[in-house]
Amino acid sequence: MSDRRPHVSGDVLASRYELADLVSESLGASNWRAVDRILHRNVRVEMLPAHDPRGENFLQAARRSTSVTDHRFLRVLDLLQDEDGVHVVVREWAKATPLSLLLAQSPLPNRRTATIVAEVAESLAHAHERGLVHRRLTPHQVLLKESGAVRIVGLGVATALAPADHQDSADDLAAYRSADVTALGKLLYACLVSRWPGGHVDGLRAAPTEHGHLLRPRQVRAGVLRELDDICDRILEPDRHPHDALRTADEIARVLYEAGEGDEDLFDEPLGYDVTSPDLLRLDPVVEPSGPPPGLEPPRRRPKAFAPKPPTRRERFAARLALMTHGDRALVLLGLVTAVVLSGVLAFLVGREFGREGDPYSQSAPDAPVRVLPVDRVIDFDPQGEDGSENAGQTSAVLDDDPDNGWTTSTYYNRADLGGLKDGVGVVLDLGSVRQVEQVRLRLAGSPTDLSILTAPPKTATAPRDLDDLREVSTINGATEDVSVALPRDARTRYVVVWLRSLPEISPGEFRGEIRGVTVRGR
Repeated sequence: MSDRRPHVSGDVLASRYELADLVSESLGASNWRAVDRILHRNVRVEMLPAHDPRGENFLQAARRSTSVTDHRFLRVLDLLQDEDGVHVVVREWAKATPLSLLLAQSPLPNRRTATIVAEVAESLAHAHERGLVHRRLTPHQVLLKESGAVRIVGLGVATALAPADHQDSADDLAAYRSADVTALGKLLYACLVSRWPGGHVDGLRAAPTEHGHLLRPRQVRAGVLRELDDICDRILEPDRHPHDALRTADEIARVLYEAGEGDEDLFDEPLGYDVTSPDLLRLDPVVEPSGPPPGLEPPRRRPKAFAPKPPTRRERFAARLALMTHGDRALVLLGLVTAVVLSGVLAFLVGREFGREGDPYSQSAPDAPVRVLPVDRVIDFDPQGEDGSENAGQTSAVLDDDPDNGWTTSTYYNRADLGGLKDGVGVVLDLGSVRQVEQVRLRLAGSPTDLSILTAPPKTATAPRDLDDLREVSTINGATEDVSVALPRDARTRYVVVWLRSLPEISPGEFRGEIRGVTVRGR
C-alpha cells in the first residue's frame, strides 16, 4: 500500500489543475471538479491510483473515447500518466442538472421525454459504431443544461475500471450493446412514470409488476402517450414484438424523433417540472416551444385576458344556497336544520344532568407519563455517500445489550469532520408510530463527538433518505461517551436521526465514530 496521502481540495496537478470539490468515488476511482489555472475554467478530473493494475486500461479507454466526436459526451481534454501518484483523465465540465433529480420529483411531459431519450439514443448509436459502450446508463448519467442541451457522462468508465485481467470478447461486446439498448428503454420508462424497471436506482422506486411482468407506462400513470408506451414495450419486451422489436440505439432514436414531431396540442399533457419551484406538480396549462428540448425554466402560461372573472367565495356560497332552496330540496334542508336544533337541545339537557351528578369525564386527563419508547428498527443514514449506505450490517448492535459493541462509521482521515467529505453520517431510529419524544440518551465510544438530533415530520410514512426531509431539533458539541440530549416539547415524530458531525480520533490522523447504545424517552 502506498504511503502517499490522499488528495484533498487545494491540491494542484501538473501545476495547472487545482482540485476544488470531490464529486463522487466509485470502483476505486475518484471524480473531482477542478479549476484549470491556465484557461480559467472548470474541468472534470477523474483519478485512479498509479499502482492500480487497471491503470493502463483506464488511460487506454480515455484515449479510445476521443474517437467518439458526438458533442453530447463530455470530451477528454488532457491525460496525465502517474502524476503525483495517480493517473488523471481531464474532461470538460458541464454545468447542468442530473435527470435523476428531476424524475425524483415528477415525471416529464411526453414531448420532452421523447426528445431527451432520442438524443441519448443517437449519441449511444454513434459510440456503438466505434466499438464503445456505456454499460452504466441511468438517469444520474444524463445531464440537462439550462438551455435544454443534453450531456452524457460515464462513457466507457465501467469498461475502463473492469478487472485488469479481463479481456472482452466479441460476445461480451454484443451483450454490452444489448444492455445499453435495454437501458434506453428503462430510461424512457423512468421519464414517463418516475419509476425504474427492475429495482431502486438513483433514488427512484422500482417499477410495479404483475405476475412477474412489468406493467406498461400507461398502466402506471395517466396521460402517457400511447405511441411512447408502445415504443417502451418494443424495447423492454422484444419477445412480444417479433416483427417490430427495437434492438439497436439507432432504431430507438429514429422512432422517438418521429414521435416527437406529433401535434403539440394532442401530444403533451399540462405538467410543470421546474426543479427549483415548489409548484412542481401544478396542473395549470403551459406552452412548450417546438424545436430542441426546452431548458429547465417552465414556459409561460397561455394568456387569460379573455377568461371571465372567477366568482368570489361569497358569490359561490350564495349560488349554492339559492339552489338548495328550490323545490323538494327546501323541505330536505328544513328537516336537516330541525334535526340539528333538536340534537343540540338534547345534548345540552343531558350534559347539564350529568354535570349535577359529577361527570367523570368533565376534567381533562393528565398528560401521559414519560417512559422509555420502544425502537422497532435502526437504519444507517448516509445521504451524502456514494452508495447511500454506511455499515448497514451493524445497525442491530445499537439495540443489543452488549456495552462493547455497536454501529461504527467508516474511518475518515486527516480531519475530524469526516475528512471534509460529508456534513455528517448517522442512524435512523424507527419508533414504529408517531410519538412525543422528549429525550435521547446515547452511549458512544471515544470523545469528543459533535452530534445533532434530527426528526422527520409527523406525517412522514417512510424512513427519511435525505437531509431535506428532516429538521434539526437539538445540537451537542464535544459530547462524551455518555450523553443525554433533551428535545423540544413539540418534537412529535416517528423517525429520530442521530447525526454525527465530528468524530473522535482513534489513532493519529484517523477518525471514527461509534454508537453502542441508545434509549429514547417520551410519551
